[in-house]
Amino acid sequence: MKAARVVRAVAACAAIAGVSAEAAVALPKLSIDQTQTTVSGLSSGGFMANQLGYAHASTFKGVGVFAGGPYMCAGHSNYTACMYNASITSGMLNTMQADLNNWSGTNIDALSLVPQQKIFLFVGTSDATVGPKPMDALSTQYANNGVPAAQRPYVKRSGTAHVFPTDFDSSGNNACSSSSSPYIANCGYDGAKAALTHFYGPLNARNNAPAAANYIEFDQTPFTNGNPGMANTGWLYVPANCASGASCRLHVALHGCQQNYATIGDKFIKNTGYSRWADTNSIVVLFPQTRVDSTSRQTTASGPLPNPNGCWDWVGWYGNHFAQKGGTQIAAIKAMVDQLSSGTGGGGSLPAPTGVATSNATNTSMTIAWNAVNGAAGYHVYRDGAPVTTTAVTATSYVDSGLAPATTYSWTVAAVDANGAVGARSSAASGTTTGSAPVCTTANNYAHTVAGRAYQSGGFAYANGSNQNLGLWNIFVVTTLKQTGPNYYVLGTCP
Repeated sequence: MKAARVVRAVAACAAIAGVSAEAAVALPKLSIDQTQTTVSGLSSGGFMANQLGYAHASTFKGVGVFAGGPYMCAGHSNYTACMYNASITSGMLNTMQADLNNWSGTNIDALSLVPQQKIFLFVGTSDATVGPKPMDALSTQYANNGVPAAQRPYVKRSGTAHVFPTDFDSSGNNACSSSSSPYIANCGYDGAKAALTHFYGPLNARNNAPAAANYIEFDQTPFTNGNPGMANTGWLYVPANCASGASCRLHVALHGCQQNYATIGDKFIKNTGYSRWADTNSIVVLFPQTRVDSTSRQTTASGPLPNPNGCWDWVGWYGNHFAQKGGTQIAAIKAMVDQLSSGTGGGGSLPAPTGVATSNATNTSMTIAWNAVNGAAGYHVYRDGAPVTTTAVTATSYVDSGLAPATTYSWTVAAVDANGAVGARSSAASGTTTGSAPVCTTANNYAHTVAGRAYQSGGFAYANGSNQNLGLWNIFVVTTLKQTGPNYYVLGTCP
């Protein structure tokens, strides 16, 4: 039995018996495509995602920040000047930029790598905890470091407080307009999908009921070097195909203050949507965990402070190098990423198929064909990096269906031997479906019903056709509806 399968089996037993620190297992080594490692986070997790992105720009190809702020803001100003919708001046940004310039290539990776990253930014207009102004400064900081506007979409969501936004209801979550525990809310906007789509391209439909056995509690202590702000255990979501040796992508999802497992249980791990999208798109999700640290510690620019909310270190609780490679929490997360990415997967030795080409495009399908590989028992087909086939196909062509009209996709193919080991992936072949692109309309829920895109029932708005819950029926909740057929609408965005 493969080691990853053993890890999942142990995790399943732990889930049945009741999870505890004693149930934690060693962090597994998986087959990870190291060109597709990304990170995102909310609040202090957003600040930490930004810090990781600069410190290890060669590792993190995408960075998502939900309600965070610019790099090293609290390294020079009291932390209160970097949140509560405080204005961050150009002079403050210049001081932060001097750190980036001075540390480039030494304390952090070379700044020349940052323009290659995909950046996703989100904040609610009703967020008074961090707020739009620090996020505006963060967007400016990325622009100043060469990230093109097309690579850093910035979403400001009306009526949204300091929360991680979803488009589904989960037990125990708060209202979208309320900055309260667990800081996760149905805002009619799928934040996890938006970030992961920006990083990885179009995604397969999510699984709204991921298998419990795919959630793994692991031992963090080998990585934390005794850091008092990090918990003894963290969490991991491993899709079944990734546990079986398939090459997968890795995303690090960082909770915010008061969102660690000890405080809100598994809500950040299960209610944010990351695992739902990961399950069907070959994405392993790492959920590192903080813990409350009530000891007052001397910070870089905010004087002595405790960390009673279990925040990630964006203030300097654990040393002046908190935003650099040498920061204990950054080093811990990077070590976890390295461990996860050190596996060899299925160990297949078959060469990559050649001659991959697309043809016979329709509104919703495309034919992919390739040359046969000697010794192959079958083939797997991948669309935009994610697997399309769950079992190997024996032919040298495949019709991929369920596609969106007027959309360009990219396909690769890998051969599978008689033992199920997957070989190298081919070069990509792209193709564009026929037809007209879907039409998306962004409006408040009241306007959607007036225009005939939705209807209201019991004070909530529902999309025509799909009957998806859009949230409260009023002029304050804004949603985006995509028309996929006559009088048929779904929550979503258009490419």
